[in-house]
Amino acid sequence: MEITKKNFGKLAIGEEVIEYILKNEKLQVNVLNYGGIITKLYAPDKNGKMENVVLGYDNLEDYLNKSPYFGAIIGRHAGRISNAEFKLNGEVYQLAANENENNLHGGTGLDKRIWEVTELENGLELSYFSPHLEEGFPADVEFTVRYLLIDDTLEIEYVAIPDRETIINLTNHTYFNLSGEAKTDILNHELKIESAKFLALDEKSMPTGEIREVEGTPFDFREFKEIGKEIAADYRQLEYTGGYDHPYVLENGEDSIILKDKESGRVLVMSTDQAVVVFYAGNQMRQEDQGVLNSGQEARKHLALCLETQDYPDAINVDSLATKTYTPEKIYRAKTSYKFYID
Repeated sequence: MEITKKNFGKLAIGEEVIEYILKNEKLQVNVLNYGGIITKLYAPDKNGKMENVVLGYDNLEDYLNKSPYFGAIIGRHAGRISNAEFKLNGEVYQLAANENENNLHGGTGLDKRIWEVTELENGLELSYFSPHLEEGFPADVEFTVRYLLIDDTLEIEYVAIPDRETIINLTNHTYFNLSGEAKTDILNHELKIESAKFLALDEKSMPTGEIREVEGTPFDFREFKEIGKEIAADYRQLEYTGGYDHPYVLENGEDSIILKDKESGRVLVMSTDQAVVVFYAGNQMRQEDQGVLNSGQEARKHLALCLETQDYPDAINVDSLATKTYTPEKIYRAKTSYKFYID
């Protein structure tokens, strides 16, 4: 595997943003030291043509001003935290209310930080130190994220070491479109999620605490199904979010999520050790908000989808969901792999 790098711009405070290009015989992944953002991911189609299968931009300004978390490391806490606060060990921690009255993806989170980068034999190691009460979260935390390119697979490994008890919930927010260069939307993509249950949400996209069976609902992806088949079904959970944007409970992390595009022949197989995957079908994407992408396509609804492996969102505020906290003795670890092949 070879690693090259190039300048991607500067932040207003003068910090340089570097794009690292990881390439082997099967895949190419481009990663920024800003937010750990995956800007491009090239995989072959059935004819061997290498094309970009994720959404991104060619310039830093769009990532700063337009991006809905394209390709970024999300944390300290992925998803929403209700009322932008939580209680831990009797103390209330107030967070940024950056989506209505709720906290989304940690506020000005890990996706908006410069990470230190170390080149490895088969990838990159990104490191970031987050001080106590950054964005309102307790504990000094040493974050490490590894992007490893191994044959036809991208592996992402997360480690977080706090100096006192805290909550941590990380994910990657890449938007996938296997057609290549976003030539089509993802409604004809076929998806399989080995999950019999999903978390119900309220009208503000917050978990209600109810875990529902997928059987008999448009949320049943236990067998391959086109994403567009039931996305507009008359079902209240879909109406709340304008399409799929829900956490699925994962009981088997091995090859538990499979996405495929018949036209290109590309297949993405995901394995994870995380409790849920949030399937977001790009319901809120709009050209006026996200502009023109590095594929040359204008952003639009359902142009791509996210498969965010993580722990339960807002678990600390929902009695029926298992809350996980982390300490110097019980550090945070997570891993997700993305394997590409041709059908």
